[in-house]
Amino acid sequence: MLEFPLWKRVYLWTISLFFALAAVPSLVALTGAPWPTFLPRPMVNLGLDLAGGSHILLEANPRQVAVQRLETMEESVRNALRTAEPRIRIGDISTSGNRLSFLLEDPSQVDAARDILEPLTTGAGLTGQRDWTIEIVDGSRFVISQTSAGLNLAVSNAMESATEVVRKRIDALGTREPTIIRQGSNRIVVQVPGLEDPQELKDLLGQTAELEFKLVDQSALPSDIAQGIAPPGSEIVPFAEGSSGEGTSIAVRRLGGIRGNSLTNAQQTFDPQTNEPIVAITFDSQGGQRFARLTSENVNKPFAIILDGEVLSAPNINEPIYGGSATISGGFTVESANRLAISLRSGALPVDLTVIEERTVGPDLGADSIEKGAIALTVGLVLLVTFMFVTYGRFGFYTNAALILNLFIILGIMALLGPMAALTLPGIAGLVLTVGAAVDANVLINERIREERARGRRVVQAVELGYKEASRAIFDANITNTIAAVIMFMFGTGPIRGFAVVLIIGIVTSVFTAVTMTRLWVAGWLRKKRPTDLVL
Repeated sequence: MLEFPLWKRVYLWTISLFFALAAVPSLVALTGAPWPTFLPRPMVNLGLDLAGGSHILLEANPRQVAVQRLETMEESVRNALRTAEPRIRIGDISTSGNRLSFLLEDPSQVDAARDILEPLTTGAGLTGQRDWTIEIVDGSRFVISQTSAGLNLAVSNAMESATEVVRKRIDALGTREPTIIRQGSNRIVVQVPGLEDPQELKDLLGQTAELEFKLVDQSALPSDIAQGIAPPGSEIVPFAEGSSGEGTSIAVRRLGGIRGNSLTNAQQTFDPQTNEPIVAITFDSQGGQRFARLTSENVNKPFAIILDGEVLSAPNINEPIYGGSATISGGFTVESANRLAISLRSGALPVDLTVIEERTVGPDLGADSIEKGAIALTVGLVLLVTFMFVTYGRFGFYTNAALILNLFIILGIMALLGPMAALTLPGIAGLVLTVGAAVDANVLINERIREERARGRRVVQAVELGYKEASRAIFDANITNTIAAVIMFMFGTGPIRGFAVVLIIGIVTSVFTAVTMTRLWVAGWLRKKRPTDLVL
């Protein structure tokens, strides 16, 4: 237990000093002193409650995912049956009841139709279920329904995509160290330190940026559109606020258009003729070909540019548009055009996100919390250092050295982890708690050494047995605390996770410093001085 070869001493000191030195830049920053630019500068990342900034909780509606899947499946079914050899003709497709239903004109093609539609369904993850079920009713009617496993998987994938889109949009704002995490099955937490006005963030994240190009249905009567009646295969879409048709609506073909998911770039620019802010977009090769085909096949027909379910404009196709480039106009300001360009570049949100909670924390409140936390930590540290030194003498000195080293290592690890281990106000409480709990191990060790000496054991034997016997209780207690902290981290949110992070790190480092490092120091002292008695 007390044997430490040279390689092991070097190894333990290297680990300790590496993490302890990583805390120095953060401590220097608290004093306001400059840090040399040529040196590495790992910094403890402060949470929203300490650094100030904006907190937004976004929620998605799973029902929207189901509707989108129905629309995609309908288009896939139509295309698959239309291109079949021989062609399989069907009646109108019904989408009521969260399922597709249609009737074959020729019942003898049931088996052929089923063989064609089966590949459109896939396995829903590892559930053993399909994402869609295909049933045949009355010999010729197909009913294609979404399974719960398939819908849950689609919602999960949509939320993963939405989280990544949100991250890209916030990064485009140039903000520093945002925290973007999923919460539950359909929520996303966004925390942006240093951003005191969340309105710009809400405007950016609240825009789905789903861009579509759809042909206008010229057969629709204005009187029917005013009453909300659309011809079969079409839908009514209102004009956006600020557009030329504001207050009115038009009918557009529901299927067969082009979505904006094939965009490669979008930039805010100005119309060379009117000098109005517009957005210039560029398609990838496949999207450019589809856009060219759409415009070449529908010359002298109007098509609608739709953003998030509202028509920005409905220009006439005067000539085919080649090259994969186009512009979007719609009464933009420079700010709104730039915001739309950012949204289009980062991709459309697969689901609408609604802000259900928001709060703003000022930096003054955070600074006050840091100051009070530092005072509490200092007072607790001074009282503990004094108590341990008076009670245990030299062994109390080793305990105090381990305690201070432990604090440096905790801060160093958090600095190296960066945003993954942000220091929050509850985290400061966890740090103060760690200071108090860190000496428990040494109290157990020192008291056990006292007991062994009282039984008449020699100094080296007493110290060795003291560490050996006390270590069992120390590890049992800290394993229990670690399990509790891990559970808090896994199931907690916000402040609870911040507390759990510091607690987990503190438990590991306190065991390392209180048991391993103090044993190293005590072994060195015993080997050098060879005392015949201990003052404990």
